[in-house]
Amino acid sequence: MRAYKNLLRNHPDFAYLWLAQVVSLLGDWFLTIVLSALVARFSGGSGVAVSAFLLARFLPPLLVAPFAGVLIDRFDRKRLLILSDVGRAITVILLLFALRPEMLWLIYVLTVIQWSISAVFDPGRNAIIPSLLPRDQLVVGNTLSSVTWSVMLAVGAIVGGAVALLLGTEGAIAIDALTYVISAFLIVRIRMHPEYALGIETNADNETGKTEKGFIDGLRYAFRYPATLAALLVKTGQSLGNVDALMVIYASTLFMMGDDSTTPLSIMYTAFGIGAVLGPLLLNRFNNGSVRIMRRLIIIGFVWITLGWFVMGAAATLPLVSLALVLRAMGGSANWTYSSIIIQKSVADSFLGRMFSLDMTGFQAASAISIAVTGVLVDTVGTENVRHVVSLLGVASLLPLVIWVVVVPRLERREEPQVTAAAAGD
Repeated sequence: MRAYKNLLRNHPDFAYLWLAQVVSLLGDWFLTIVLSALVARFSGGSGVAVSAFLLARFLPPLLVAPFAGVLIDRFDRKRLLILSDVGRAITVILLLFALRPEMLWLIYVLTVIQWSISAVFDPGRNAIIPSLLPRDQLVVGNTLSSVTWSVMLAVGAIVGGAVALLLGTEGAIAIDALTYVISAFLIVRIRMHPEYALGIETNADNETGKTEKGFIDGLRYAFRYPATLAALLVKTGQSLGNVDALMVIYASTLFMMGDDSTTPLSIMYTAFGIGAVLGPLLLNRFNNGSVRIMRRLIIIGFVWITLGWFVMGAAATLPLVSLALVLRAMGGSANWTYSSIIIQKSVADSFLGRMFSLDMTGFQAASAISIAVTGVLVDTVGTENVRHVVSLLGVASLLPLVIWVVVVPRLERREEPQVTAAAAGD
């Protein structure tokens, strides 16, 4: 904890970005809880309807990402973050007009708009971090961001259930809109430090990055460097099987508490958040900050993900499902953190926006496909057999694990001559 406190105290501009993350994520997560339960209620618990709501969050970035990455690399990143927050605040407040069953379509439309804007904010935030922290603080900074995401998931899940009961859906919407306004105010106070980004060891020539500003240029860059491409595919691989739709279905069918599905959903999201906190914190004990070690730790993350799916598929009680979600989240959070740091450490600043947009595109594409398939499978086999679907996802999660185990040694062998040559030059 001392390392994180020192980081925030010694780097106030990163602290502003972190505080903005705290407040906006809090609102996001409890609104997700409330809207998921609302969609399930309006649709009679339909797996397809719930999946459609989640798809409204994951599909838009696929269309926006090519433009988002170019915007982030061409224009002022800080200004883009502020405008994104303002746009999301306006969009969320419009949800107040969608609180009747016949207005379910409007929830989908506004969710699409909200997450389209987030497709600019999220990679922009990742791309701005190397300009706020020196290189030796990137592991600590990204771990803090990942842990914060996880803590806010756990806290937001609890707060979401409480807000829904005390203030209703209207209160949750108003608070979430306010969090975006606060986030924008905090980002206004940030001062950039481009000299930090210049200290990053990259695998590209910075002078080419000054002229190659298009989306196709970004794709060429990714395929030019296999190590970068591998890091971009980590989030994609771990998203073969989306847990959000399954948690909503579990909560609204298997573990309903009377007429209440919000409480069991909050419990499951809280367990997921706890696991996401534990994952990177445990593995950081073995992390020296090198790309080589982080690649190897990602293997452990994939193992945890697979174990989580199989335990969830075999679990018949809410506590066991919660335990499975802890395992699943431990692996996902660690892999998310380390793949982001690898990109920040190995990509030229002028390409960071496009690389993180591609990173998020793979994640969103895999999630969207998984959500759609999950919804169809659940409606086909019936909610009473949803555990069979989860076990099938456990089998599917073996594929990225095996691929990563094969890829890592090959990347290390490829890099050994470069390391030897650099040592000889010294």
